Amino acid sequence: MKILITGANGQLAREFLSGLKKHELNAYGREQLDISNQDAVSNAVSYCKPDIVLNCSAYNLVDKAEDDFDSAIKVNAFGVKNLAKACKKSKALLIHYSTDYVFDGTKEDFYTEEDEPNPINKYGESKLLGERVLSEESDDFLLFRVSWVFGKGKQNFLYKLSEWASSRRVLKVVSDQISVPTYTEDIVNASMLAVENGLRGVYHLTNSGYASRYEVARFFLERLGMNNIVLPVTSDYYPSAAKRPYFSAMSNSNIMNKLGIVIPEWKDAVERFMKESGGI
Repeated sequence: MKILITGANGQLAREFLSGLKKHELNAYGREQLDISNQDAVSNAVSYCKPDIVLNCSAYNLVDKAEDDFDSAIKVNAFGVKNLAKACKKSKALLIHYSTDYVFDGTKEDFYTEEDEPNPINKYGESKLLGERVLSEESDDFLLFRVSWVFGKGKQNFLYKLSEWASSRRVLKVVSDQISVPTYTEDIVNASMLAVENGLRGVYHLTNSGYASRYEVARFFLERLGMNNIVLPVTSDYYPSAAKRPYFSAMSNSNIMNKLGIVIPEWKDAVERFMKESGGI
């Protein structure tokens, strides 16, 4: 297949580039393709003539989005609209990634695809706008909501943890933000299996289980063999511009049932990530 990948410098795009070598790939970072530029998107899709467009571009600066909402919606909403229009014109399948932050975290149970989104921060609002313009522009798409994504690279919680742990004996980690750490390798595998099975629509794509940031930190640092003291604190300990949902874990039952697979637990995913990356 011919596949065009946006956001080529991000950790998810790099996982696709590593795992899809048997396909004809065209990957563009933001410097080469700003998806908020409609003409640039149209030209790139016309030139590459892809079967699939993987949109890994995202404005994901959660706190900054509170004061810079225009930049967030440029990429997370208008950029998605541009891609959807170009893909519709060229009859390419658009695969787009959204977030658990479209939910407010008050359900106190796993969110399913049937639950009504209600974001509590501007980043979540921008991602929800992207979801809506996608469904308005096209019906030939796969939209995967993911959460707490980690993989090779520095833009994830596990990398930051290892950095903090190397310079501090005591770490204080929030215990009132709960979701599902999700490994880029598992996202890639399930995404391509969904393509092979002809799926379309919205799916929650996470590893299985759930955990607080504190629980993830304890597990990860213990597996690294580090003896830091990790203490739980509330979100108020680290004041931030954007509110985070309390319990935004999403159920992956629908995608597993449709594909006939079992997506591994997050702990298994963390251990595989550590093994494959030589620790971190």
